[in-house]
Amino acid sequence: MTTALTRVLDQLKSSGHLQGKDIANIASVSPATVSRWQTGKASPTLGTQTMLAELRYVVDRLTDFYTPDEARLWLHATHPLLNGKRAVDLIVAGRTEEVLAIIEAIDVAAYV
Repeated sequence: MTTALTRVLDQLKSSGHLQGKDIANIASVSPATVSRWQTGKASPTLGTQTMLAELRYVVDRLTDFYTPDEARLWLHATHPLLNGKRAVDLIVAGRTEEVLAIIEAIDVAAYV
């Protein structure tokens, strides 16, 4: 049975080239836990579900500009416009709006 969470995880893997271990590291769980989420044998907390949904949205926005491999690298690399922080760390900390603001700036610059 496909669930909303399964679709989110599938999109993170396909559009962002995030592997199960990447998602596990971001969510601070084991890869086995992510596998259980994927198969519907377990569910993340509501806070983790929210964070994964925000991560999926960021990945979706990044695919407007980058290949999946580039999007994965962008998420994990430090960024000068994020004061040297990594986008994934800000998303986990609940600061997704800051990441989206940078993506919006990229979007605006792409059409100048």
